[in-house]
Amino acid sequence: MKKVMILLSAICLITLTSCKEDAAAKIDANNVVTASERDAKSNKLPVITFDKKEHDFGQIVSGTPQETVFTYTNTGDAPLVITDIKSTCGCTVPQDWSREPLAVGESQKFTVKFDGKGANKTSKVINITANTATGKESVRISAFITPDPNAPTKPGIRPNANPGPVSQ
Repeated sequence: MKKVMILLSAICLITLTSCKEDAAAKIDANNVVTASERDAKSNKLPVITFDKKEHDFGQIVSGTPQETVFTYTNTGDAPLVITDIKSTCGCTVPQDWSREPLAVGESQKFTVKFDGKGANKTSKVINITANTATGKESVRISAFITPDPNAPTKPGIRPNANPGPVSQ
């Protein structure tokens, strides 16, 4: 076993010391210039700026569909590319957004449709995947949902009834 270890050590030592040329002499000056130009360009990223980060629909009746539009502008230094826009649930649907690169200074928009179902204060997040520094941006919608006064009630339940104290 000792002989194998000595042999492997000798091979490693020969391999590491056998380079006769200086590594710095192998560097091509043209490649250094090209790499520095590429690195300077890679620091330029798009920045997405929204006209609003949150939209509140206010008080709505349960089941009343709602819709809003979010407008965004590329305020960065490179074309903005949005690859996906998703909601945190199926009741909120983002649509009408462009997958085409958005030039610096240009604006675009997308629509968010909310089915309006639920109860009490509701808030939904819409996530935007883009080529920004963080890779993800988000906007939010919210509403206070009240019960539909025309909705059928379940049998045995009296709406707005005060049951009073429970006796045994």
